[in-house]
Amino acid sequence: MSLTVRTRPEGSGQPLSEAYDTALLDLDGVVYAGGSAIAHAVESLGTARGGGMHLAYVTNNALRTPDTVAEHLTELGVPTEAGDVITSAQAVARLISEQVPAGARVLVIGGDGLRVALRERGLEPVESVDDDPVAVVQGYGGPELPWGRFAEACYAIGRGVPWFASNTDLTIPSARGIVPGNGAAVEVVRIATGAEPQVAGKPLTPMHRETILRTGAERPLVVGDRLDTDIEGAFNGEVDSLLVLTGVTDGAQLLAAPPQHRPTYVDADLRGLLTGQPEVVEADDGFRCGGWTATAGSDRLELDGEGEAIDGLRALCAAAWTAAGAGSCGLDGGKALARLGL
Repeated sequence: MSLTVRTRPEGSGQPLSEAYDTALLDLDGVVYAGGSAIAHAVESLGTARGGGMHLAYVTNNALRTPDTVAEHLTELGVPTEAGDVITSAQAVARLISEQVPAGARVLVIGGDGLRVALRERGLEPVESVDDDPVAVVQGYGGPELPWGRFAEACYAIGRGVPWFASNTDLTIPSARGIVPGNGAAVEVVRIATGAEPQVAGKPLTPMHRETILRTGAERPLVVGDRLDTDIEGAFNGEVDSLLVLTGVTDGAQLLAAPPQHRPTYVDADLRGLLTGQPEVVEADDGFRCGGWTATAGSDRLELDGEGEAIDGLRALCAAAWTAAGAGSCGLDGGKALARLGL
């Protein structure tokens, strides 16, 4: 795929919920955090769905089953069927099923989401290397996953069993802050064995393929909070994306994003689905959006004007990304972001 160098967030004259037929929504940090709905998420999703947009929930978290996720979303006020949920457990189970015989045993290092997904693909989950598995799969097992499970993975890998991982997110958001994700657990096994897993989850193509197969989306919009999974996954899948600032990514990370991490649109939260997106305009004095003008100086980004903070961030993105080209912006944007409260 040729590298597309995006130099500014795009504008949209239509509400995004009308411009795209399906929203491929991340969950943690977008719809909820630590089990509780994020502000404006429930109302925004209800309005988008009521207007005809198909909502699909795409998560790298392999712990919970689609049924459990759907029940949770419904309890939060977002009516959801299990078929609307796509997990990295499903993506990795399909990847494994394409490489091992039907009915094969697979050692599971993780939670019920992996076990259900493997059975869906006709594979038999097992708990011990002594069960002679033909593959080992690792996914997020929650904070109570015993340390001995990592040892079990190492025993299998040491015997030459191929290793698969649902995803490699190093962190996940929780109600109390950022905590280690499956990627951190994968690093434990990688360090101990020196092996490399086959990975299915975002931002890699097996997850995008699984999502399109299950949703049938024709004009999808990826909606996420992480540059290195959601936004890069959209880039790899060659589809548009909306970054919301309700999860992991902050303003400084967005300004420094290399091309594959630059979203099509940027908004504060999921209300951005319901509106058009303002255009960022290049002018003699810099890049304008709303009441703000941003410029790139010799060592820092400058911001003048007033208005909605998100418009100022969009203008700053244009100044930073244009200055950086195909690299990562090294200009200091701290003072400008502080003025926006970001």
